Amino acid sequence: MDLDILIPAIIFFAAYHIIKLISTHLLKRKLIKAEQYERVGILDEAQPVNDEVNRYPSLKWGLVALMTGIGFIVIDLLKLIDKAMIDGRNAVLPFGILLVFVSLGFLIYFFIVNGKRK
Repeated sequence: MDLDILIPAIIFFAAYHIIKLISTHLLKRKLIKAEQYERVGILDEAQPVNDEVNRYPSLKWGLVALMTGIGFIVIDLLKLIDKAMIDGRNAVLPFGILLVFVSLGFLIYFFIVNGKRK
């Protein structure tokens, strides 16, 4: 039943991006042929104003992966304590635990980067 909504959404999403890619390419080609080189940059995606680039990408994703693993371990430990508490099909608790640990990973990364910047 969920596939009835998911498949058309994926098809429209893909069609949108393909049409956008082709139209951007054609517009850039027309601008280059018209020797309007300075206007070709208008079609590029806007870059963030913040000059602070992601300085530690491996640290960020390493922390997120670590905290996700710890979250899965906590979920399994809770299954050992009380099987009915985390059913897997009907419970929202495992998703909540996992999201809390993933967000903790991002927060730890944020505090590490802000501490090194000062």
